[in-house]
Amino acid sequence: MGIIAWLFVGLLAGWLAGMVMGGRGYGVIGNIVVGVIGALLGGFVGGAVFGWDVSGFNLGSILVAFIGAVLFLLILRAIPGKQPFER
Repeated sequence: MGIIAWLFVGLLAGWLAGMVMGGRGYGVIGNIVVGVIGALLGGFVGGAVFGWDVSGFNLGSILVAFIGAVLFLLILRAIPGKQPFER
């Protein structure tokens, strides 16, 4: 998957995770960061447990990235102190 596809998947997954977890997004750059980290985390966990992967700009990749982004935000919220992706 090309870098542009990663950015679009990350942007969409980060925005969706921001809407579900916080009620709003984190801005374009924040959404991309959350989504790309979520895609990596979701791809790792999904691949290890279920055999899922992030293989292109498709619904399955967006779903895996979204689940990973939600997991990433849950992990961040479990850390005490000021949250980096909180408004």
